[in-house]
Amino acid sequence: MKMALKTSQLGYPRIGEQREWKRTLEAYWKGERSKERFYEEMKQIRLSHLQKQRDAHVDYIPVGDFSFYDHVLDTALMFNVIPERFAKSPADPLDTYFAMARGSDDGEACEMTKWFDTNYHYIVPEFHRGWVPKVTTNYILQAYEEAKKELGIEAKPVLIGPFTFLKLSKGYTNNEFPQLAEKLVPLYEQVLSELYQAGASLIQLDEPSLVTTLSEGDIEQLKGIYRELAEKLPEVSLLLQTYFGSIDHFEQIVSLPVKGIGLDFIHDKGVNLQAIKAHGFPEDKLLGAGVIDGRNIWKTDVRDTLSLLTEIQEVVPSEHLLVQPSSSLLHVPVTLKYETKLDQELLNGLAYAEEKLYELHLLKTISNHPTDEAAKQTFEEYQQSVDTFKQAPFRKLTDISTDPDFPTQRTHTYEERKGLQEKKWNLPFLPTTTIGSFPQTRDVKRTRTEWRRGELDDDTYDTFVKGKIEKWITIQEEVGLDVFVHGEFERNDMVEYFGEKLNGFAVTQNGWVQSYGSRCVKPPVIYGNVSFEKPMTVKETEFAQSLTKKPVKGMLTGPVTILNWSFVRDDIPNRDVTRQIAKALVEEVAALEQAGIEMIQMDEPALREGLPLKKRDQQAYLDWAVEAFRLATAQVKPTTQIHTHMCYCEFHDIIDSIKALDADVISIETSRSHGELIETFKTNVYDKGIGLGVYDIHSPQIPNVEKMLNVIKQALTVLPAQAFWVNPDCGLKTRTEEQTIAALKNMVAATKKVRDEWKVSQ
Repeated sequence: MKMALKTSQLGYPRIGEQREWKRTLEAYWKGERSKERFYEEMKQIRLSHLQKQRDAHVDYIPVGDFSFYDHVLDTALMFNVIPERFAKSPADPLDTYFAMARGSDDGEACEMTKWFDTNYHYIVPEFHRGWVPKVTTNYILQAYEEAKKELGIEAKPVLIGPFTFLKLSKGYTNNEFPQLAEKLVPLYEQVLSELYQAGASLIQLDEPSLVTTLSEGDIEQLKGIYRELAEKLPEVSLLLQTYFGSIDHFEQIVSLPVKGIGLDFIHDKGVNLQAIKAHGFPEDKLLGAGVIDGRNIWKTDVRDTLSLLTEIQEVVPSEHLLVQPSSSLLHVPVTLKYETKLDQELLNGLAYAEEKLYELHLLKTISNHPTDEAAKQTFEEYQQSVDTFKQAPFRKLTDISTDPDFPTQRTHTYEERKGLQEKKWNLPFLPTTTIGSFPQTRDVKRTRTEWRRGELDDDTYDTFVKGKIEKWITIQEEVGLDVFVHGEFERNDMVEYFGEKLNGFAVTQNGWVQSYGSRCVKPPVIYGNVSFEKPMTVKETEFAQSLTKKPVKGMLTGPVTILNWSFVRDDIPNRDVTRQIAKALVEEVAALEQAGIEMIQMDEPALREGLPLKKRDQQAYLDWAVEAFRLATAQVKPTTQIHTHMCYCEFHDIIDSIKALDADVISIETSRSHGELIETFKTNVYDKGIGLGVYDIHSPQIPNVEKMLNVIKQALTVLPAQAFWVNPDCGLKTRTEEQTIAALKNMVAATKKVRDEWKVSQ
């Protein structure tokens, strides 16, 4: 008799159906929630997520995926990986936790960077020489016991595996990896043993680093780690979970002494399926088959997926198979139930986290009961909605190959442009500016909401936005900045705003996902062919420029970032979608120039984010990503100064591509990396204008003049002084007005000190 297969979940969105998690978190930070009430509200949110998964008939429900800020930070605190600057005196663990995430009087926040090739940001663990290996609190055990006690759920504990945790950390050299692993693995043994003793029958260790390019030395380290875990904990059943791509060292990884292996069959480009067909799969292991996309919002083609499962079952019997998403559902919105304004034709093609749980159950039911008439009918009805969506007129692709050619090369070299731009702009030494946005205060959000609801007419709303622009132009004059921005008060988000203006995009009501900490974004949906309709940014920028003699930058989001920060149609290559976006931006750039805006910033903070995890695939991506940026900017006049901005990722490995963008000025985050990026420029000459962010806007801490002075001076040891700009590391929308003004005043003061010292030294 054929055994029934089961379903498993890797992780669930934390933010709640109505972002109640975010509101609780921010209320606590503001002092509007006591610690006791904060814990209680978070517990209720956590339990509601577990209940929802149980109601959806998930067989293996995860615990440990919930977090107050970031799951990597949770793991670091559990293993006492606390930077020395936050461990000087005894403190409440929650205070230490948020200090590491957001900064405090004791020191700067820990570095934050992208979670593999997603738009989620994690807090980078920092090892130091004085690290004392110990388990501070087994929070995974607490979550497991809570699920059992409160809901009677025998959950599947989930935590980051030791190999990936070390790979994501900093503060040690490659040669020190074995020594750190030797200290870290016993801590995992303690946590896993306590979970087993409490009754956990299967424990998931996430090892997404296994889908990156690994050396033979890495594989040997991996083997050593799991060999020790198996020797010390032979009774513990571990599911080693990979996601975001295929694994290269298939035979060695599936031979590890664990109970099961989780593989991604969505983003693997067919490689994992080929591997199990070619090499088989161990008879004594479970296979977690990631066959539902955990990173995008399109409905699953259940007919094709059932065929995929049938192919897998030719190698792996049903009793050893877990049907699951390709990754944690952290990366998709929670539920479609609040999407009441989307066109029904588009809505029929969407599935958020809650709907993906239904898809899991649907696949399990039809697989286990293929002759059941009710199951067959439900399955076919669902598939019909998928087929109808795929046949919609808006899914027909414009033939990219027949589009008019656009230049990707500017008419003048950078050296030629530099002289023309210096003469035109006549900026001082070390020009100061900001990245784009100013505080999105409560009155800004409230007024925008009232306008969207139809409670305010267009004229009233425009008057409000103009008032904010005028206020902040005055503030920039008073602070003493050299290049201004209009503040982006009309924009809800740097990508969603353009999604509202371009053809081929849809904007959701409740499609929120976590980006970092309490920061949530609502990615637009690219469902059809992208094209320009009318100017999107000219009105506000032109108004701001009319208020000052200082240059005001036109602010645009670049084509690659719009792609990477959207939910993208999955029926054509990303390169083609990006070219469509770039060609639309060509027309926006032309409209800005025509309005007299000749300093234009086209931000690409997500350029590296889309970098494939396999090194062999990276150059092809970088080639078309750079091409798209150049396509969008190449037609401007030589005196028009093109800026771009990047943040929170490792830049040293794409420095050549950054140069190839051919932007006149680039600003790059450096504050949270504690100057490490500056080291990159000691061996990589950068010959264009550059600003290294001198303070961290994601922290509420106001940096003093001395700190910023040190960053500027350090940067000037490796960068040409005449090309250096001074700016914050990112936009200022999340800060208060008081914090913003105080920090910018200190930034200008630090710049003036360097200018004065420079004059004396010349």
